[in-house]
Amino acid sequence: MKTSLVIMAAGIGSRFGKGIKQLEPVGPGGEIIMDYSIHDALEAGFDRVVFIIRRDLEADFREIIGNRIEKICPVAYAFQEKENLPAGFTCPEGRQKPWGTGQAVLACKGIVNEPFLVINADDYYGKEGFRLAHEFLVKNAGKRGKFCMPGFILKNTLSENGAVTRGVCRVENGYLSGVTETGGLVHDGAGAAVEKDGTRTPIDPSSIVSMNMWALTPDFFDELEAGFTAFLSALAPEDLKAEYLLPMVIDGMIRSGKATVSVLPTNDRWFGVTYQEDKYAVIESFRALHEAGVYTEPLYK
Repeated sequence: MKTSLVIMAAGIGSRFGKGIKQLEPVGPGGEIIMDYSIHDALEAGFDRVVFIIRRDLEADFREIIGNRIEKICPVAYAFQEKENLPAGFTCPEGRQKPWGTGQAVLACKGIVNEPFLVINADDYYGKEGFRLAHEFLVKNAGKRGKFCMPGFILKNTLSENGAVTRGVCRVENGYLSGVTETGGLVHDGAGAAVEKDGTRTPIDPSSIVSMNMWALTPDFFDELEAGFTAFLSALAPEDLKAEYLLPMVIDGMIRSGKATVSVLPTNDRWFGVTYQEDKYAVIESFRALHEAGVYTEPLYK
């Protein structure tokens, strides 16, 4: 069965090179975080990579990573632009950015016709989530609305250098029943806390959180398309920053009974460069993974 890895990379900055966190070398051979995600996805059984980017970045993106990946597996591109709207809608004057992760994945309609896994370009997820997601997609091939989400343990997703935002999940009998977007999450001794206005409120460090890693089926595109039209219709003219987000759409499908989302817990540790200071810890983490034999040089053989 064919399966695709879809990487949301349209949020990469307008200038490639120094200072763009998704493209900072973090591996001993100069690898970027996307290299590891693609490696782990192919190892798990995914056989195609789809990059969601902005059209003005296409030439640079191909040069920096796309052309390399094309040598080892099929690659396709989808383009997210703030002007790409359903018939009858125009981008409001003053809107600076595209419309969020829901619009990003909708750009893949007609390009992705097989079960797929969505990830962020700048997150390292570990190997287990890719394996669990691929096994789930194969097992549930042909079943509409059967989604899954590798669920990360909160304490494994925090930064040592500041607060982060995570989708804290409500899980009932192994299924996702809701996600609460929670900001201000920080380390608090051996635990975790929500920090607001200088006050810390403890939160269970073993809570399951979403890291925007969703295993979905092609019928999801129809729901995304209909939902985007409804989202734009309800938008106030002066709201120039509202985003159409994947968790919002998936939550609506759960509530309406159109989908179930199996939560597959993983103990893997997340890495990411939320803060510039995170880069050094990420480099050290990848060095340790290479030394332990989790990865070898060269990464792709």
